[in-house]
Amino acid sequence: MGVLISKQKGFVFTGIARLAIVSFIVALAFALIDTIWAVYLDSFVNNIAIVGFISAFLTLVSLLFYFIFIPLIEKSSKAKIYSYSLLFFSITYTLFAINTKFYFLIILAFIATILQTIRTTSFGIMVRDKSSEKNLSRNEGLMYSFMNVAWVIGPLIAGLLSEKYGVNMIFVLSAIFIFIAFFMFKFLRIKDNNIKKKVHSKIFKNFKAFFKSKDRILSYVLSGGVNLWWALTYLFVPLLIIREGLGIKWVGYFLFAVAVPLIMFQYIFSKLAGKVGFKKIFKIGFFIPFFFALLCFFVGNIYLIMLFLVLASIGLAMLEPTTEAYFFDILKKDEECRFYGPYNTTVGINQLVGKIIPSVLLIFFPFKSIFLFFSFYMFIMFVISFKMRNIIESKKEGKRNK
Repeated sequence: MGVLISKQKGFVFTGIARLAIVSFIVALAFALIDTIWAVYLDSFVNNIAIVGFISAFLTLVSLLFYFIFIPLIEKSSKAKIYSYSLLFFSITYTLFAINTKFYFLIILAFIATILQTIRTTSFGIMVRDKSSEKNLSRNEGLMYSFMNVAWVIGPLIAGLLSEKYGVNMIFVLSAIFIFIAFFMFKFLRIKDNNIKKKVHSKIFKNFKAFFKSKDRILSYVLSGGVNLWWALTYLFVPLLIIREGLGIKWVGYFLFAVAVPLIMFQYIFSKLAGKVGFKKIFKIGFFIPFFFALLCFFVGNIYLIMLFLVLASIGLAMLEPTTEAYFFDILKKDEECRFYGPYNTTVGINQLVGKIIPSVLLIFFPFKSIFLFFSFYMFIMFVISFKMRNIIESKKEGKRNK
């Protein structure tokens, strides 16, 4: 499936291309927020560990709602609930901009977390539904490349504007971008009516069924390793940069640089995974952040730490789109709506681990101790990747067509 389909009188967008455009605008909004989120929370509590614990609580909320929303995802139009989530996100971020109370912040963050579970699940299923088996990893790579262009631009904008106008301006700007994405989604007439007549409403039964498959368990664990890493990059390192006295604009510079390897290499690696198999890509992808996090433990210079973490993003470029494509490849077509939501709980669980354990470590040990934790975790993922199936999409599609 190409990004554009040629016609005699020009070109028309495919469903994937339309989704990519919307995803870019949405990702730009979230890139702005994630750049200042840790600093914003810290302005209320003035404690890195407490920031980590609050983020962990919100992660627990997301874990619960990924299972609660399985019936909603199965029986609803994915396009419709995705567009509604964007609309309510825009309203929520507008309220963030005018908020000055800590308890109201927690309420708004709770709402945003619930919306995020709906948005993530519905969007992922739409991408899968609009991709052939042969082009799934490529389309995932394309989607992540579009989003990571936004993650290059967003931190720079957020860092510079928040330095001059304050973080409230960032919430306003994000709300505007998401509102634009909502209208763009409607204008492009993106549809996805993959609706199930029979829904799976029993939370514990769905949980048990998901973990019956060894392949699903391995995919769940490996995908989680990717998401755990981002807790280091987007939560703890920005606070370290501020504590080192560099200013919030340096947070923007750092997060800008972190995203550059992602947009440079994600599409290339995702196409490569479809040809040579996922196993090799996963092994190398996890080894790279393991190595550079270990180096961060042994250096004390903030500029070297930032450099090493930027280089570690090369490994994440190999993993981010391919872990999700691998999960869809091991599923049967009729399992997507039931199991994609539970699969996404790996994001929450690993972010929970990636926030709570470092927060506890910071109570007893210096900041560099968390680099050792993240390095060890990436090494465990590297070892586990030897156990996965080496699916090659090009061969899979070829066999299916015979």
